[in-house]
Amino acid sequence: MKPAAGPAVSRPPSLAALVCTDGAAPAPSLGSLRGAGLGGGSFRNPVLAGDHPEPALLQDGADYYLSCASFQSCPGVVIWHSRDLVHWVPIGAALARVIGSVHAVNLIQHAGRYFIYLGVRTPQGTAIHVVHADDMRGPWSAPIDLGLPGCAAPAHVVDEASQRHLLVNGLQRVRLSDDGLATAGGLSGTDCPALESARMLRHGEFVYLITTASGSAVHRATVARAPSVHGPWEACPFDPVTGSAGAADPWQTGGPLNLVQGPAGDWWMVCHGHEKGFRTLGRQTLLQPVGWTREGWFRVTGSALDRPQRMPRGGTAGAEAMAAAGLSDDFTRDRLGTQWSFFDAAPDELRRAHYDGAGLLLRGKGTGLADCSPLTCTVGDHSYEAELDFELIGAVQGGLALFHDARGFVGVGIGDGLMHTYNYGQEHNWTQQPVLGVRHRLRVTHHQQRITFEHAAGDGPWVQNPWLNEVSALHQNVFGGFPSLRPALFAAGAGEVRLRRFSYRATVGLAALAGTT
Repeated sequence: MKPAAGPAVSRPPSLAALVCTDGAAPAPSLGSLRGAGLGGGSFRNPVLAGDHPEPALLQDGADYYLSCASFQSCPGVVIWHSRDLVHWVPIGAALARVIGSVHAVNLIQHAGRYFIYLGVRTPQGTAIHVVHADDMRGPWSAPIDLGLPGCAAPAHVVDEASQRHLLVNGLQRVRLSDDGLATAGGLSGTDCPALESARMLRHGEFVYLITTASGSAVHRATVARAPSVHGPWEACPFDPVTGSAGAADPWQTGGPLNLVQGPAGDWWMVCHGHEKGFRTLGRQTLLQPVGWTREGWFRVTGSALDRPQRMPRGGTAGAEAMAAAGLSDDFTRDRLGTQWSFFDAAPDELRRAHYDGAGLLLRGKGTGLADCSPLTCTVGDHSYEAELDFELIGAVQGGLALFHDARGFVGVGIGDGLMHTYNYGQEHNWTQQPVLGVRHRLRVTHHQQRITFEHAAGDGPWVQNPWLNEVSALHQNVFGGFPSLRPALFAAGAGEVRLRRFSYRATVGLAALAGTT
């Protein structure tokens, strides 16, 4: 029986309906309403909206590069580029091979070559791998296992004798070979007070070691300095970051602290944070100004994280950022890695996808949404609309979902002449409805955790799915793990799905336009 058409969906206006309050147009931001640049010399956090956890930052002349933990995604370890620390553009993925769940990265440049040290978790435990390249845009080498079982959270450092070392676990150090691709000795301890994730910085006559730990409501940092990477260490007498998040605070910060000089020499700190009321977006990248005390210690300064801040002086968004493509994709060029990645990928996962001139062909896997390793992309908007136009080839189920992990998802699939509805990690067979044809469109409207799904056969009318309505619990605190909730395109079964077009439109509610949210 064909389901009755649901109520009309009220579609909030897009970014085109908004006017920048200071009269200056902000730079585009991958189709998101939450572009950090506000115009008029100011920005608002996050500088990378959506899930970009455990950021690692590298300054290379006038260029800044950033990468984050990618966990089970493949391609993974996406590299982002900026010229002003506010506008970021993805330029490639450094890891196209499955080596485990990438939980921490350290991005460095040494002797004209770029390295990313990767903290990886596998069923056998933790390990450290490294990839390297002569250009940040690649190609990147195959990952090399450094043979450090039980180690995590790598941080590269060069001592006064130009010898390379790797800090691991916040407290231990191992010497590296001159090329940085192997160890040259065993682990040794350090007398420096430390927590977990480590970063090391040279400033003035001191080396600063910054370590952090995050709990459910506390972001703690310890800072120590020494004239040498070998000590002796002097502890900072205070915590340079806010120690706890109160009920009214809009952000709960966490993760490693990355200190860097802006284009004009002022100092900034990058970390990640959870946004109050929007944990489904994951850990988003935040930028805060830093000041140095007369005694030579740094402290976070600036406005509250939800307030406009002045831009780093001397930077420019650059032509690359101004020309950045949005999240809409007609599948005529390869965006695997820079936008799309497979969740929980198998070693041969990338072979499932290839471009045939009419779209992206995605070979089926598994029996449904839970075990098919969908293609996902990160979004950072509170409200948005996403639409997928696709074609079924053979015995396959294709669809559109909002996906946290294999236990937490909602979505709609089309296959075997039926519409399949998934809600909170399982298919509800009693909701199946007959559908006709091989070309279909699915649309999800996500408005501040409330959702509607709609289906259209071919170019026919939209019909609302009546069973799906809310996703606020699909986040880390409920399901565990580390992913965010993100749009997912999936193919399950023995056939293929041709992905013809994915459309994404960030929206804003009428209450927000009136200034009441």
